Amino acid sequence: MVSNLLVRIDLSRRDFSKGQRKIAEYIEEHYDTAAFMTASKLGEVVGVSESTVVRFASQIGYEGYPYLQKAMQEMIRDKLNSLQRIEVTTGRIGGDVVESVLNQDIDKIRRTIEEVSREDFRRAVDAIINAENIYIFGVKSASYIASFFGYYLDLIFGNVHMLNSTSRTTTYEKLFRITEKDVMIGISFPRYSTMAVDAMSFAHEKGANVIAITDSMISPLVADADAVLLARSDIASVVDTLVAPLSLINALLVAIVIERKEEIKSTFSVLEQVWVDQNLYTADASVEKDENA
Repeated sequence: MVSNLLVRIDLSRRDFSKGQRKIAEYIEEHYDTAAFMTASKLGEVVGVSESTVVRFASQIGYEGYPYLQKAMQEMIRDKLNSLQRIEVTTGRIGGDVVESVLNQDIDKIRRTIEEVSREDFRRAVDAIINAENIYIFGVKSASYIASFFGYYLDLIFGNVHMLNSTSRTTTYEKLFRITEKDVMIGISFPRYSTMAVDAMSFAHEKGANVIAITDSMISPLVADADAVLLARSDIASVVDTLVAPLSLINALLVAIVIERKEEIKSTFSVLEQVWVDQNLYTADASVEKDENA
């Protein structure tokens, strides 16, 4: 929870030393600045030693200062601008960039497995399968995973409407026909799209099933959602990390295929023949060689 750090501070306040009280007061008032400070820098600003800062982190229940720093960053990640994201990333990446980034992505998927509601996942699958029309909203970096999701859903069902514009006029022109028989899927991560929030609210008012794919229960997308699917994005550099959301979308697609296996097999049987007839894919080189032998 966003207030978890502040709650920890409040619960431990009686046992703080004079130096720890200074740290607590500074964090409560300036956590947006403290989130980017090393333990040494925070101690310097507050007027205490680095070791006092480290002990403070342990005093309020964190395994070390990096965990306290991450908690502060969690509180402001939806407000971070691009320059701040770069600062956060450079402080977290080790010497081996490949190993550091991939391990962080593995951790995001692991946390997503633990946090995603199976009940809401099932509810989302049912809503998508039974929808007369499927509307998907995703802008900026989220538009790419929204398009991926929409591409496959449209192959399967043929009733997908993509909403990928930041223009209010364009969005509502595409959305105004939505009804209680339809489903709206909103995808957004920090910094959250105000249009995603507004579009989901509009769909909710129209009685549509609303699904939020986002990173936290404090996301503004949650308020109007009938099903909330959490996928960790975490803080990254200017590049958004969308590995876990994409993996979650893959899981939704697989669940839909399993649920409607025979129907989808029939659809793709026809589609495969169209692909062959229209020569849309390059033939396998080994096959061509055998045929020409």
